[in-house]
Amino acid sequence: MDWRVPLADLDFGAAEEEAVLQVIRSRWLSMGEVTKGFEQEFAAFIGAKHTLAVTNATAALHLACVAAGVGPGDEVIVPSLTFVATANAVRYTGATPVFADLESLDWLNISPTSIEACITDKTRAILVVHYAGFACNMPAIMEIARRHSLIVLEDSAHAIGSELEGRKLGTWGNIGCYSFFSNKNMTTGEGGMLATDDDALAEKLRILRSHGMTSLSWDRHQGHAYSYDVVDLGYNYRIDEIRSALGRVQLGKLPLNNQRRADLTRQYREWLIELAPQVKMPFGEQRGTSCYHILPILLPPGTDRIHFMENMKVHGIQTSIHYPPVHRFQIYHEEWQRHGTPLPLTEEAASREVTLPLYPTMNDEQVRWVAESVQQSLQS
Repeated sequence: MDWRVPLADLDFGAAEEEAVLQVIRSRWLSMGEVTKGFEQEFAAFIGAKHTLAVTNATAALHLACVAAGVGPGDEVIVPSLTFVATANAVRYTGATPVFADLESLDWLNISPTSIEACITDKTRAILVVHYAGFACNMPAIMEIARRHSLIVLEDSAHAIGSELEGRKLGTWGNIGCYSFFSNKNMTTGEGGMLATDDDALAEKLRILRSHGMTSLSWDRHQGHAYSYDVVDLGYNYRIDEIRSALGRVQLGKLPLNNQRRADLTRQYREWLIELAPQVKMPFGEQRGTSCYHILPILLPPGTDRIHFMENMKVHGIQTSIHYPPVHRFQIYHEEWQRHGTPLPLTEEAASREVTLPLYPTMNDEQVRWVAESVQQSLQS
């Protein structure tokens, strides 16, 4: 469909094209020197000691769980209002995701109080998600983890460039995981990144990323190694040079694009307060600095969400839902019904949430058109 205002759009141009052409002309496409440069630049941007590029954020989450020692018999506390990959990554290891509730309808992140209530003698880790680019209450969560000797992993897929107390999100816990999927604030099409300040974890992740091998094809191409050993049950989660080249260009654009997202979000808030005050726009209070990945709203209670979204479609506006709650999916629901705790705030938010368009190349007139369309779509 030819949307008047799509949900998301790319900021790609000649710089990305040239970066890809340079890789093709180099005749080295698999993970190598360009990826190394991308990792170094990303590490400098977020202030992490180690970063490792991988094929996607799901792979990053899986490797983070494995490197953290999560396995069969363990439990990992996660939010349910997230993309299913967050919980799936836990399941890949044989561990069990345990769903905690949200802080509030204004702050759609995992609740420290609910986390603490979910802890058992089987709990191994807490896996937080910085929903929409807004920070979880990391000081409180880190204190809970300290008291209970738990690992903290950060799903920062939405949060590239977000900060809390002067620290980038993804650098608070033991390992942070980022996404470069095509709708993210910076994109390589598919792709992800791991971040840690722990030398031992970094080496574990490096080995696991490429089949458990002690050297890479690039090392041998450079004459730095002639063979390799396999020291762990690793995976093929490598990224390629083309995507790393795209990532380096996109990273350079990120600060200005995130600032534009912040400005667009401010405009949305002003217009929606004026035109559709019955709509709730979460994250109104301040907690750190967001990268404003998506623009979630909560429709008034009792609103027919599909009818609203169809009305927005008539106006040429693409909307989405972030997310159907994971504990309601068939693969997780039965286990949650048997052993899970009630998630009233998650249920409420998930039933009312709609995501409006937000991307840095969006113009001010489009924001006003979307806000006017929200007003009209609620009335029709």
